[in-house]
Amino acid sequence: MKLYQIHTKQKLPISLDEAWEFLTDPNNLKLLTPPEMEMTVLYGTERGMYPGQLIEYSVKPLPFFKTNWVTHITQVEEKKFFVDEQMYGPYATWHHKHFVSEIPGGTLMEDVVHYRLPLGFLGKMVQPFLVKPKLEEIFRFRESALIKHFGAYNEPSNHDQTLKQDILN
Repeated sequence: MKLYQIHTKQKLPISLDEAWEFLTDPNNLKLLTPPEMEMTVLYGTERGMYPGQLIEYSVKPLPFFKTNWVTHITQVEEKKFFVDEQMYGPYATWHHKHFVSEIPGGTLMEDVVHYRLPLGFLGKMVQPFLVKPKLEEIFRFRESALIKHFGAYNEPSNHDQTLKQDILN
């Protein structure tokens, strides 16, 4: 079984605190998921994120396939990263690391996903033309949803950085 990877980065024009609060609230998953996937959180959102938390949701990854997905939050380091792993769902393996870090003018969000597909040879066959494009579409949707929600990140100019440094000194 081959292990596949997705690695994305996005700069957000919000503070690290705002990013962490938003990204660790499972109720925001629906906002970050394409509507045609009909994502519904079923349970696990009654508290803030913590190691050991289980979150179950219903999702339609393909037009003809609806399933429940149970995510286990395995690690959380406040305002740095959290890790979720699929306990039950459409993948043979799903391990998703979410990192956040402060950058000038906002927050850098980075995702690293490792996954394996079920069905052996058949899973390997559909990866390049079905699974990979769908995951890329989901992450593009998420990027545009975050821009719509928070606005676009603008690189601070050198003048802005110098001015900020002068103010701090």
